[in-house]
Amino acid sequence: MKQRRVFIGINLPNQVKKRLAQKIEKWRDLPVRWTLEENLHITLAFLGYIEDSVLPDVCSAVREASCQFHGFDLELSKITFGPNVNQIRMVWAVGEPNEELKLIQEEIEKRLKIFEREKREFRPHVTLGRIRKEKWARLPETPAIDEKINLLVPVESIEILESVMEEGKRKYLLLESCPLGR
Repeated sequence: MKQRRVFIGINLPNQVKKRLAQKIEKWRDLPVRWTLEENLHITLAFLGYIEDSVLPDVCSAVREASCQFHGFDLELSKITFGPNVNQIRMVWAVGEPNEELKLIQEEIEKRLKIFEREKREFRPHVTLGRIRKEKWARLPETPAIDEKINLLVPVESIEILESVMEEGKRKYLLLESCPLGR
């Protein structure tokens, strides 16, 4: 039986992706595996490898959860290290905690019945790049990445995406887009 590497997320509008790509240009020479512009998104839940036979149930659960909520805006307010300054593994564009997003995430997790709730508060973030640990460790000093930004992200749907490798690059394929209720 075929398995797919699946996650649930929010696709960013092209203009937001473009602005984020422009913002990180100044750090391009750092030992970071930068995310392709077209792949920038906010992950709500990573499901891992799931069998094709389970996919219709996942889509149905996300569809049912999504229609209970109305569209809203998220603000991305800073580019910094993630998940925190003591565990630098990524470069993130981070937003403030958002109640609507938290409720949607909880509803999706409840309907999928496969998650244990994380104890820490979920902060929306976009992974801009992953630190290349060995090369990063050889830097004479840790670079500073801590820049305020002000990007508004309209959230009008929740996407179910598949992560695949094509020609040595990670690509995200849209499996289903679930509009938020109006």
